[in-house]
Amino acid sequence: MAARPAPVPNFETVSIRTQTERSQHREHSVPMFLTSSFVFDSAEHARALFAEEQTGLVYSRYGNPSVDEFIEKLCALEGCEDGIATASGMAAMFGSMAALLSSGDHIVASRAVFGSTHSVLTRILPRWGIGHTFVDPADIEGWRRAITPATRMLFVETPSNPGLALVDLESLAQLADQHGLILNVDNCFATPYLQTPARWGAHMVTHSATKFIDGQGRVLGGAILGPRHLIDDVRSFARATGPALSPFNAWLLSKSLETLAVRMERHCQNALTLARHLEQHRGVSEVRYPFLESHPQRELAARQMRHGGGVVTFEVVGGLEAGKRFLDGLQMITRSSNLGDARSIATHPTTTTHCKLTEQERQAVGITPGLVRLSVGLETITDIIADVESALQNT
Repeated sequence: MAARPAPVPNFETVSIRTQTERSQHREHSVPMFLTSSFVFDSAEHARALFAEEQTGLVYSRYGNPSVDEFIEKLCALEGCEDGIATASGMAAMFGSMAALLSSGDHIVASRAVFGSTHSVLTRILPRWGIGHTFVDPADIEGWRRAITPATRMLFVETPSNPGLALVDLESLAQLADQHGLILNVDNCFATPYLQTPARWGAHMVTHSATKFIDGQGRVLGGAILGPRHLIDDVRSFARATGPALSPFNAWLLSKSLETLAVRMERHCQNALTLARHLEQHRGVSEVRYPFLESHPQRELAARQMRHGGGVVTFEVVGGLEAGKRFLDGLQMITRSSNLGDARSIATHPTTTTHCKLTEQERQAVGITPGLVRLSVGLETITDIIADVESALQNT
């Protein structure tokens, strides 16, 4: 096994000090560039920009200083050469596939993916003749067996939503390279502070920036990152189809990256404390968290992640109705489908985020009727535990 790749040096400094050049006003905090278009010096200047003979700003669907700063910063943190920003995380997931695949192509994907990603793979891409095969994320030989002559991409979430299954990124990247495939990794749950897939060999890194990158439940956003030759195709696709991130959202997300490290440290500390507490609770039959000693992939998590992340999932004793009663019993923790917020959020995947999957599909990825996904926030941990304890008495 190769040595663990080095993390981004001076992560906090890079996330804070990477910013757009100051204007003539010498502002300390970079302003938002709220404009739909940009001015040309002359007709020839406009022609040269549209012909891509010169670089420069044309239209905010193509590029904008606020958006460019966000992507430059995220690329630096992920160790990627280039990237584009999108209006949402699902625009990033879809764009990273649709821009690079054609009719007749095939994707091998982890069966442990977000509900909307599952829908893209099973309901939308097949309309264009793009097929898929789902595999157990932990079974590298299963990934190998699923590859066909038509396969062009491997797609994975690690840790997965909501089951927190992990994939050995280094082994999967080696497999992708052996077959000339694109390894596309959704890094939403980990963020670049906890995990950098490109440094393990991933070719594409995708994000729902709506989650931990924003961190306060304010805006939607996404990102697709990778080598320039792949991002050039993604950028061409995005320019034509228009999933552009707004300058305002980009400005907020870039600002949020400045505090990502300190926020993730607290998220992870709180999550591990809660997970250990829940393991001792008689009202909970199973707890999943990557850095728990009981997690079957604990060693892998410690090798490719800095900490275990801010999400804990657990099975409430009593099944479906007990899980719903748990959510109804919460007093402080929010009931919502989002995650990655400063506020702790509880979700019942069976009836919300993964309700479009069949019962068999949910069982295959460990989404059981009483499963609760808890995005552990930044509140005082004793208050989080007290609310969970009170709600469990309601089950």
